[in-house]
Amino acid sequence: MNGYIHALNRSDGGVPKLPAERAEITRGGLVGDRQQDLKHHGGPDRALCLYCLEAIEQLQAEGHPIAPGSTGENVTLAGLDWNALGPGVRLVLGPEVVVEITSYTVPCKTIRDSFRDGKFTRISEKLHPGWSRLYARVLREGWVAVGDAVQILPGAPPKRAGRRDEEGIASAATTSEQ
Repeated sequence: MNGYIHALNRSDGGVPKLPAERAEITRGGLVGDRQQDLKHHGGPDRALCLYCLEAIEQLQAEGHPIAPGSTGENVTLAGLDWNALGPGVRLVLGPEVVVEITSYTVPCKTIRDSFRDGKFTRISEKLHPGWSRLYARVLREGWVAVGDAVQILPGAPPKRAGRRDEEGIASAATTSEQ
């Protein structure tokens, strides 16, 4: 699968994060981005928050007013099997940045405006496996731009059960060639 960076998002604190065409990524995260709540966000193991365009589009189809950056992710990825990603998986972003996924995010009420009826737990890994955003640590710093390639490095398998449909049946993430 050919993945790429669909959007880079940052803010001076809070959501939504606003788009940037190019950004430097350091061990501290995406340069120019801040978090208001440093107890629950940021730090070396949560330097970046990642999400996938395909999940955002599926949530929009359900009627949620979500958009890239509205739930606080710094990097919106596209073209990857989201269920192939989980803690321990490493990604190459652009020509030089390497990150390792550390954990699933726990959604908080600050992103409620991205969800119909404020139901931000719609992207809780515990309640809806396969729909969570992901936190990552930065292993190699550098610059990235919208449109840059993203590769999954060989290594640890994800610890993700897989996305569930309305009947609770596991299915792959939609990265379709429809």
